[in-house]
Amino acid sequence: MEKKEDVYRTVSKPSPEILYKDRKSKFYAAVHPIASEDDVKPIVEELRKKHHTANHVCYAWQLGTEKKTYRANDDGEPNNSAGMPIYGQIQAFDVTNVLITVTRIFGGTKLGVGGLIQAYKTAAQMALESAKIVKRTVKAELRLQFGYPVMDIVMRTIKQKDLNIVSQKMELDCELTVSVRLSELEETFQLFDEMHGVDVTIRE
Repeated sequence: MEKKEDVYRTVSKPSPEILYKDRKSKFYAAVHPIASEDDVKPIVEELRKKHHTANHVCYAWQLGTEKKTYRANDDGEPNNSAGMPIYGQIQAFDVTNVLITVTRIFGGTKLGVGGLIQAYKTAAQMALESAKIVKRTVKAELRLQFGYPVMDIVMRTIKQKDLNIVSQKMELDCELTVSVRLSELEETFQLFDEMHGVDVTIRE
């Protein structure tokens, strides 16, 4: 069976805001790490306050690793002239769990749709180039339930496999939750599943 791809690229912290200028229009671009769609609105609202003379705060975001979701927003610019060029850079840099914002302050000269596409694309690219892109591993969790007699072998296996214990309950029966790399999930599940006296389930 082929191994699942379990490494993805994202940013560890918001990038510095970069400025790109085109015919007196100013484009302020930044990359922000996000964990859910709910993170987007507060960031965009904060930028509207910060750049209160801005005409548009355009953005694109992408979330997820295996199943990706994304959205692109032109915020009043001509259709597909801002959000999609920004999203194109998210794809080009192969990053996820990120929001890229480009805030435009109009300089008096219209750029035309072609000019806007180029400006938003370039600003997003410059922001990504200035961001710290990191690799992260996709993890899954296994719940292990067992009695004290098998505690030693369970703990020894956790140590050998270098698994991270997320939570533990040690009462009459023991319950541990461990995190496992997605690519090693099936193999690790089988290991515990074959142990006598251990009940193992994959946590959704």
